[in-house]
Amino acid sequence: MFQQGAIPYLVVLGVIIAITLLFRLRAALIRQEMNPVIQIGNGQTIGRREEQDDYFSTATSSHGTIAVLADGISGLANGRLASTLAVTTFIREFTKLDNPKHLSLFFSRAASLANSEILQALRGSRGGTTLVAGVIVEDKLYWGAVGDSIITVFRNGEFISINQKDIYESVLEARFLSGEITKDEALDHPQKKQLINYLGYDNFQNIEIGREPFPLEKGDKVILCSDGVYDTLTEMELEQILFQNIAAHDAADQIIEAVESKQKANQDNATILILEKGW
Repeated sequence: MFQQGAIPYLVVLGVIIAITLLFRLRAALIRQEMNPVIQIGNGQTIGRREEQDDYFSTATSSHGTIAVLADGISGLANGRLASTLAVTTFIREFTKLDNPKHLSLFFSRAASLANSEILQALRGSRGGTTLVAGVIVEDKLYWGAVGDSIITVFRNGEFISINQKDIYESVLEARFLSGEITKDEALDHPQKKQLINYLGYDNFQNIEIGREPFPLEKGDKVILCSDGVYDTLTEMELEQILFQNIAAHDAADQIIEAVESKQKANQDNATILILEKGW
């Protein structure tokens, strides 16, 4: 039993502990306000394919948050192998990053390594994958892309395209602009969606990288998705879902439900990643 004379000291000790806890709680809230946690939503469907060739991952380090999505080429064997190798290579290299100033070098290095590792694993077999990667550092988006998967920013109800697709359509557009072919010939070309650059490709050129980081604003949503999403849903259908004031994972779920509700006979694998915070 405590002696009566000790009670004031215990009261003072209790007050000191309470004040210390309040200061720590306030500091944690300030840190969260300065660097709010990024909400990440993801969704995926196998569609009507025999296997899921899309693969994705996210990770957070002291330098930022990365999201990577790869779409293994379903028309070739080993699509799953290629997409898995590509994503794991990017995540592995990101965790090695010692300074966010080296992000541009990171994208090039990771893409080159992923391409080499895929080619080595394929051992002459055919295979390959597209890839998009976004790294959010404070209020900036660093990104890299190869193939026809897309990264875009949804702002105030509209999409802001970030990357270009590495497909034959871009070649046809250039030929049309130079007067070499007509507009109808460009639009109706049967191979306009054929990939002209991807990982796991002997003639892999390079990954497209943003010269400058894209500045993010409060309310922005960073979207990464495979062609199974944007070939199935219209921009308006995506906007109606993303415009809602709902959590990122709920929006991703709704988008995949919308894809599946179309019941397309040849529905491709479809994957979406949504990243948002109070920028």
